[in-house]
Amino acid sequence: MLKVYAYQGCSTCKSALKWLKARSIPHQEIPIRETPPTLPELRAMLAAKTGDLRPLFNTSGQDYRALGLKDQLPTMSTDEALEMLVANGNLVKRPFAIDESAGVHLVGFKEAEWEKALKA
Repeated sequence: MLKVYAYQGCSTCKSALKWLKARSIPHQEIPIRETPPTLPELRAMLAAKTGDLRPLFNTSGQDYRALGLKDQLPTMSTDEALEMLVANGNLVKRPFAIDESAGVHLVGFKEAEWEKALKA
């Protein structure tokens, strides 16, 4: 089943969840701040994003800016970056949607991308 990590106060997350419901696409909504994606899920998403860490980070978030990650991320190891994401759900780009068995790996909400990935 599609897991959708989302934040209740995020308008993009609300749009994605509304889109899924309108198409009757079964999914499990998980609060991203309280329960960030797991390390294996982050590794799978990273592989789907061809090894580019930046799309996994919420670059417009306060935590990202407060930690100065714009300057640190390019010099961080993959393991260090992923451990930061596992430890702090606020750093993860949302919504973060994954269904390993169906090969679905989505971060952010772009309707055309979701439509293609979920064949809606």
